[in-house]
Amino acid sequence: MSEELTERTAAAVQEWVPGAGVVSVTPLTGGTSSLTYTAVLSGVPERYETVVLKVAPPGLPPVRNRDVLRQARLMRVLAGVPGIRVPQILFTDAGAPLARQPFAAMEFVPGECVEPVLVPRGRVDPEEVHERALDAARMLGRLHRVDPKRTPLAVEPVVTPSGEIDRWAKAFTTVPEDLRGDCERVEARLRATVPPAVMPVITHGDFRLGNTLCSGGTVNAVIDWEIWTLGDPRVDVTWLTFFTDEARHPASLSDETTGTPSKTELLDAYQEARGEALRDMRWFEALTKYKEAAATALLIKRGRKAGRLTDMHRRMGPALPVLLDEARGLLG
Repeated sequence: MSEELTERTAAAVQEWVPGAGVVSVTPLTGGTSSLTYTAVLSGVPERYETVVLKVAPPGLPPVRNRDVLRQARLMRVLAGVPGIRVPQILFTDAGAPLARQPFAAMEFVPGECVEPVLVPRGRVDPEEVHERALDAARMLGRLHRVDPKRTPLAVEPVVTPSGEIDRWAKAFTTVPEDLRGDCERVEARLRATVPPAVMPVITHGDFRLGNTLCSGGTVNAVIDWEIWTLGDPRVDVTWLTFFTDEARHPASLSDETTGTPSKTELLDAYQEARGEALRDMRWFEALTKYKEAAATALLIKRGRKAGRLTDMHRRMGPALPVLLDEARGLLG
């Protein structure tokens, strides 16, 4: 694929900077929703001599989380918003799926990509973790201030809290019985207590430090926009606060502190940046625990099928019923 991708990149970069060329294209370790490469370019401004290519995976329609051009459209909208930092989209290629999958080229942003609660303690200085998390919370507040109706993204469908329940309830139906726990009772209680709707905003879908690039105590860029939607801001906020020492994430390697702020500190930083207070947060914390239980059940199912159960799978397995019990407790 690299040879074909190199040729297509060489053609696409000419439209961005006439006379530019491609020196090399090298694969990077990536996720399942897209393939990631670095490309070294010539004849371009110095800061863009190395760029990142995100390519839709071969053999699959480039839709949903694999739609790299949809992600690029969002990032182009956010690039001009004060206080929000995302990699700049430089050029794209629509390809001809499935023979030639679409790709998006973006600037290479330096920084460390670490989820503090999911790595060995001491990997990141606790003071830096604290500052990074507060910076991320403020950036999330600024993201949620963007009015989708004033952008080209206004045509996107809105995912409601009930839609979030639908998604994870469906996930539970696909896993073995021993991974479902008390999911049906929690689902019923969630549906019976859905809070009043708020105006939809642009949501990241997996907003946490593990999806940022940081230096020192600063977030250089928010990355991995594969599952962004228009939806309820509280879904993003409670997902961020779930990855704190206080929340005791079940996949954490230790109970020792990482330096994350408390949930209250993060919420205060978010609300100050957004200029608006949030309500009904307990319900959204319950939704987050239900979501995490469903996502974990899916991971364990896939690990079993592949015959590759990891230490994380073994830590998370006993946590499944606990997450559902905690969700039910939050719902009253």
